[in-house]
Amino acid sequence: MFKLTGTLKVINPTQVISDRFSKREFVVETQDQYPQMILFQATQDKCGLLDNYQTNEQVEVSFNLRGREWTSPQGEVKYFNTIEAWRIERVGQAAPMPAGGPSAMDLGATPSAASNQTMNVISDNDESDDLPF
Repeated sequence: MFKLTGTLKVINPTQVISDRFSKREFVVETQDQYPQMILFQATQDKCGLLDNYQTNEQVEVSFNLRGREWTSPQGEVKYFNTIEAWRIERVGQAAPMPAGGPSAMDLGATPSAASNQTMNVISDNDESDDLPF
């Protein structure tokens, strides 16, 4: 799970792709030294998340990164990424994550020492570990 804070720049209408799939795209501008325009996608019942928002509002978006592989009829393999939003909140109104839920990850944050230690432990090859992976 990731989170990004910024300004809503674009809110597109919901697109009905098929009777089983609909999506709604929106753009959030980051507040970095060099602002980025990030395109998000909400799908299915999450399309309604944007109904109560307007452009220029400060929001925090919780999202997942999705990726997929596609092979063309000519056999060429291509890869696509999607930034799938599942929660949007006005800045300052964020509800805390439930205990035991996924931990938040700020895209602008630097890893903590504890995170680095955990990553080192995971990457060390410990011969006493009998797991096959």
